[in-house]
Amino acid sequence: MKKLLLTGFEPFLKHPLNPTMKIAQELHGVEIGNYKVHSEILPVEFNQTGDIFIAHIKEKSPDAVLSLGLAGGRSQITPERIAININDGPADNRGYQPVDEPIIEGGPDGYFTTLPVRAMVEKLNEIGLPAKISNTAGAYLCNHIMYRALQFAAEERPEMKAGFIHIPASHELAVQQGGRMPSWSHEDLKAAVYTCIEVLAEE
Repeated sequence: MKKLLLTGFEPFLKHPLNPTMKIAQELHGVEIGNYKVHSEILPVEFNQTGDIFIAHIKEKSPDAVLSLGLAGGRSQITPERIAININDGPADNRGYQPVDEPIIEGGPDGYFTTLPVRAMVEKLNEIGLPAKISNTAGAYLCNHIMYRALQFAAEERPEMKAGFIHIPASHELAVQQGGRMPSWSHEDLKAAVYTCIEVLAEE
C-alpha cells in the first residue's frame, strides 16, 4: 500500500481554531484507495515550518504529499495550481513578518503542482461539493510549504506527487468569528479532502 503524508496547520493569526488540523487528525491512519494516510500538524512559523515539513517527508518517504490550509473568505475547495518563491504577508505565530523574501535563495520562481487538481475539482463538483482551481496560494505559510515540497520532489524525489488544497472555514470557526465568513460543515470539509485523496489514488 502506498503512503500519503497529509498535513494541516495549527491555529494562526486571529483564528482560534484551524479546521485543517482536525481533518488531518481524523484522517490519520485511514486507508483511502491504495493510500494509507499519515498526518502531521505543522506550526505557523516562517523560519521553522518548512524544515519541519521536509523532515517529515524524509522520515516517512511518502509516495504523495497533500497539504491543507485554511482560506477564510473562500467559499469553495480550491486546489492550488502553483507555488511561488516568495515569503510575504502578516506576522506568523512568532511575530516574524517577512517582506518580499525568497523561500529558497536562487530557486525557481515557481513550481506547478503534481496533483491531479483538474480531476479533483471535477469530481468534487460532480458530487455537489463546490470547487475550483486556484491560481494563487498567496505568499504565506501555505504557499511556503507547497513550494518546499515541490522543490524537494523536483531535486530529490521526482516520483513523489505533491500539492496543496485550501479549504473554507468550518461552521465552528465562522461562529467564533462572528459569522463574517463563508463556511462549510466539518463533515463536508472532511468529505472533500477524502474525495481528493480518492481521485489521487485512482490516477
